[in-house]
Amino acid sequence: MTEEKKKKTLSQKKKTKKKSPIAKKPVDKKGNDQQKNGYIPALKKYYRDVIIGSLTKKFNYSTIMECPRIVKIILNMGVGDAKVNAKSLKSAVNQLTAIAGQKAIITKAKTDVSNFKIRRGYPVGTKVTLRGNRMYEFLERLNSIALPRTRDFTGLSFKSFDGRGNYNFGVKEQIVFTEIDYDDIDSIRGLDIAINTTSSTDEECYWLLKEFGFPLRERPVKNPSEKELA
Repeated sequence: MTEEKKKKTLSQKKKTKKKSPIAKKPVDKKGNDQQKNGYIPALKKYYRDVIIGSLTKKFNYSTIMECPRIVKIILNMGVGDAKVNAKSLKSAVNQLTAIAGQKAIITKAKTDVSNFKIRRGYPVGTKVTLRGNRMYEFLERLNSIALPRTRDFTGLSFKSFDGRGNYNFGVKEQIVFTEIDYDDIDSIRGLDIAINTTSSTDEECYWLLKEFGFPLRERPVKNPSEKELA
């Protein structure tokens, strides 16, 4: 093997070893960017440091992995005149995107509904699903800013659980969120908020949301054993 061939092979190896100049950001399984500054939302840190220990004592979990947690939050906004008024649908998408901090998608009808003159595939609203850090950030804004701004607010009902550890409630006006500009509103719309957790019972979900500072009304105590949990 001549010296020229050796030089060519060495130069080719060096080229293959060179890394691309654009380095990709490391992303975890949930889609959160693993930044170098180690940013963690306040509620997420509070859950790890305080809530896990508190719920473990209340329900006598053998391991911290049994402790329930919030998996995702789904925001859904219906638009009745979406099939006729395209501007109304676009406005709803922009408003929900501003509220959630994540791009909202358009939902379409799955079946024909003759009473509402809706056919399959017609746009009927918009929704967004929050997970990870954005979910905790939205929950903090909801608890501390949006719900206290609700008109005649007296707390959320303790009966809105679905029996499988999930909680659903509605907001009548989107203007309770500070991200909405009053000048850009074409009409007042409500939205539905669904909180999905890993709780196996409604009782566990109730105390999980209570620990997060959720403004739930106090449940009537039926058994004396429930007083100990409180």
